[in-house]
Amino acid sequence: QVQLVESGGGLVQPGGSLRLSCAASGLTLYAVRWLRQAPGKEREGLSCISSSGDRAYYENSMKGRFTTSRDNAKNTVYLQMNSLKPEDTATYFCAAARGGCLSTTDYWGEGTLVTVSS
Repeated sequence: QVQLVESGGGLVQPGGSLRLSCAASGLTLYAVRWLRQAPGKEREGLSCISSSGDRAYYENSMKGRFTTSRDNAKNTVYLQMNSLKPEDTATYFCAAARGGCLSTTDYWGEGTLVTVSS
């Protein structure tokens, strides 16, 4: 089983930025999604990047503020988050899919908390 580990969460002020990381041995074989879940709300999909990094997909509401990328030499996928809003406060998860961005998720990370507040 692939062990996904997220990092980079924390407390930031509105308008600030964070870069989240998702790391796992063998991650180069997988497309990777980013999702989030706020207290009392359903899990929300944010993005997906192909295993090679050649293609990336975003939910329409995230375009322009969030960017996903990967460094396969480091077995790491990133989510750069800019212009953060209080509404972005949530636990952020990465999820690996061996079949690509159109396939179902195979493995989940345990999440990292992002809090946007002044």
